[in-house]
Amino acid sequence: MPENIPNVQLRAWRNEKRLTRAEMADRINRTPIGISERLTCDEERIRRWEAGEVRWPRTPYRLALTQLTGLQPKALGFSQNKRASRLVEASFMPPMDALRAEADLYGTMELAQQLQASDVGTGTLEALAEAVNLLCRAYPVVPAATLRDRTQKRLAQVNRLLSGRLTLDQHRELLVVTGWLTALLGCVHYDLGEREEAETARRAAFEMGRQVGHGELMGWAHEMSAWFALVEGRYEDVVTAARMGQAVAGQSSAMVQLTLQEARGLARIGDRREADRALTRGADVLGQLTIPEHPDHHFVFDHAKWVFYAATCYTWLADNDRAEEHARETIQMHTRPDGTSNAPMRVADAHIDLGIIHARRGDLDAAVEQGMAAFDIDRRSLTDLVNRAGDLDRALRQRFRREALANDFHERFVTARRALTSRHPELLD
Repeated sequence: MPENIPNVQLRAWRNEKRLTRAEMADRINRTPIGISERLTCDEERIRRWEAGEVRWPRTPYRLALTQLTGLQPKALGFSQNKRASRLVEASFMPPMDALRAEADLYGTMELAQQLQASDVGTGTLEALAEAVNLLCRAYPVVPAATLRDRTQKRLAQVNRLLSGRLTLDQHRELLVVTGWLTALLGCVHYDLGEREEAETARRAAFEMGRQVGHGELMGWAHEMSAWFALVEGRYEDVVTAARMGQAVAGQSSAMVQLTLQEARGLARIGDRREADRALTRGADVLGQLTIPEHPDHHFVFDHAKWVFYAATCYTWLADNDRAEEHARETIQMHTRPDGTSNAPMRVADAHIDLGIIHARRGDLDAAVEQGMAAFDIDRRSLTDLVNRAGDLDRALRQRFRREALANDFHERFVTARRALTSRHPELLD
């Protein structure tokens, strides 16, 4: 695993200008900087900057970057703060540890007894907030059905608290806790193909956020609407929901996620210019947020996730070189030394992106290999994977309809789709 946080602002600037790394390096070398040192920037140097391996370039390169971009180094994502460079892997919790820690927390705080009381102490509220944090961190890796059941159980317990004797502040805090749990439950319902339940939970989370004036919670509720629309092929609705969410989300992870969802919706309808702008806006907001302590939290946007979203956007825009670059980096960032993944859903999608790119280039073997790799990853939900695999299946059948390998992938795709729709026939709508 890399030990650095990707510099998404610099990469967003390069993407917006439609420059390859080699082209950007050449422009830097030809930029007058007013000192005698000869610049020897190359593609590898740009890669290291974007990967976060170099947090603060030497003076000549900072001058050249400022001249070239019109932006100061900090606005381009560079930082002299050594704290920004840390192990991403350390903050990703192993699959069942989050649930175990959440269960231990309830036991340690004797929450079961506290829930019977009519008064809510500060310790109870703190324990609840930490429990929600742990459940949200479990989302990327814990089976959806397991997480749904645990979240529903906690919601029932919190709802009992809400019926007790509370101060106004305690009532507000409990509504926020309930809102986050309900939003998480909506996401899990959708992963399981339970659309009506997911939408009901989404609306409830938004209403709780509205009641207490919690912009970020309302923003995530809008983001869920954008996500649902994206999966269901309602791309104009993706853009609409994402923009509605941006109006209330404030400077938060929700704002970054919403701009990236907007970019994905725009990419799906082929609006390259506006998709690039949305990606850049997302990078700008992300650069102003503190580096998250727990990037595996579902309602936290980390720098590595920007790279993942950009990969899919560029795949949909048929910008194959940039799509490949971002997809490969996504896989690299989330693959442990033993070959397992700390973000299996992202990695599976990145393999699908690579498969589509290879199919466009006429490399059937590589395309199918990447597609099969996506299915082989042990991920917690099939819904998104089946949707994305459908993109690859169409690309293969358009170009390689009579090839045995393409048919092999088609059969694998159909089997996965059948397994999903047999449990949730409403997905055939």
